[in-house]
Amino acid sequence: MSESRISVGLLSYETLVHAVAGAIGSVTAMSVFYPLDTARIRLQVDESRKAMSTPIILAEIAKEEGILSLYRGWFPVISSLCCSNFVYFYTFNTLKKVMVSDRSRPGKDLLMGFISGAVNVLLTTPMWVVNTRLKLQGAKFRNEDFHQTHYKGIFGQNPLNTHLFVKIIASEGVGTLWNGTLPSLVLVFNPAVQFMFYEAMKRKAGHGGKKISSLEIFLIGAMAKAIATTATYPLQTVQAILRFGQYKSDGKGGLLGSLRNVVYLLMDRIKRHGLLGLYKGLEAKLLQTVLTAALMFVVYEKITTATFRLMGIQKKLKH
Repeated sequence: MSESRISVGLLSYETLVHAVAGAIGSVTAMSVFYPLDTARIRLQVDESRKAMSTPIILAEIAKEEGILSLYRGWFPVISSLCCSNFVYFYTFNTLKKVMVSDRSRPGKDLLMGFISGAVNVLLTTPMWVVNTRLKLQGAKFRNEDFHQTHYKGIFGQNPLNTHLFVKIIASEGVGTLWNGTLPSLVLVFNPAVQFMFYEAMKRKAGHGGKKISSLEIFLIGAMAKAIATTATYPLQTVQAILRFGQYKSDGKGGLLGSLRNVVYLLMDRIKRHGLLGLYKGLEAKLLQTVLTAALMFVVYEKITTATFRLMGIQKKLKH
């Protein structure tokens, strides 16, 4: 792997197009299906909430906290998601240029997905910790052990909230900003598997130069995400609880979280609610992530195709 090839991948205009398209696609899709994410995280964190159906939990939140509460924390989540997907798509497509010399294979797609996910987790976890706190502030919990939180800052409710960063570091330590990193690193498996299946199904659908329709992209993206989400959901629940920071455990959080905390939370969840308790909120998560991923891939493919077509026209004009 030569240095020139690595630099070409890092500085490629095509890589930047993929990164921007991925970021725009994810922001668009998340904005459309955001209330489903609100239901998902409330079900994951608030164990004492008995409502299991997504429509019921959304109705409860709207009735008790107002309709706008369904979009609480929208800006920090969207900002974090934009940065996160930019990093992921940029890294993935850089690796694609560097590592794929002939034709793509599922094994290589999986490896590139793991590396891209690890880079993304280490760089963006502090933003996700902050937006989880903002998303849940003012929430009316059924779990009496949880207390409402209220944050403010000169930038308002966004992932660069100065007040919240300073408050977390001062009261809980700088390592808290990386709470949930251990399950997040394990959860790199999620987007890696998603991209492996997506790339494989897309290659099969487009075999022989066949044009892939938007509906096919939507269905491929949905199936890939459904497989990845179902396989990793228990760890996503642990990740959400660790980021929120209000749980009772023998262990302590650190820069990479703690394997002891992860195991403790998984076992505690099973003890309290049985094995199915690990999948509480899965319905909302599947609805949200599957639909979001499907729409994201459609927007992503449309933007990249249109941009590269325009680039091709400009190159012809220059010649």
